[in-house]
Amino acid sequence: MRIITGAYKGRNLALVPGRGTRPTTSFNREMLFSVHQDYQDKCVLDLFAGTGSFGLEALSRGAVWVDFVEFAPPAIGTLLHNINLLGVGDYCHIWRKRVEAYIKTCTKTYDIIFMDPPYDKNLVNPNLEVIFERELLNPDGIIVIEHSPKEAISEDYTPKRFAYKSSKSSSFSWLS
Repeated sequence: MRIITGAYKGRNLALVPGRGTRPTTSFNREMLFSVHQDYQDKCVLDLFAGTGSFGLEALSRGAVWVDFVEFAPPAIGTLLHNINLLGVGDYCHIWRKRVEAYIKTCTKTYDIIFMDPPYDKNLVNPNLEVIFERELLNPDGIIVIEHSPKEAISEDYTPKRFAYKSSKSSSFSWLS
């Protein structure tokens, strides 16, 4: 897996060992970043961060800060490795918490929130509910969600959806 473009273009990232984490492929990340391309001077929240590929790509494209939220120890180790590999430790923070706990207590707001939860665990809509209730998204911000095609975005949020793409194995929704 590599950074697609920006300051760290072409840099390879480590993957989380084992089968417990499903990394977003380079192809899917290219598709994600083609829908929304403005990351300059943005504050980003990367939920269920895994390798950190989304947040690190955002930093490469000009984001000024990324908060990574991850709980799994193997993913934390890989995320730390990738942050050190790119030398971006001054522009991010890792929160070793469950996503649900982080968003329920978070006092910051973000320009871009990326969410890539484990598939088919009913984590998308309950977390969206908390994000919107707590107003964690800035007024002109966007939420990018990678989710299972079997786990649809609730009808409560479809009016906020401005883009949607799907393949056999993954679906992507953009909300504002």
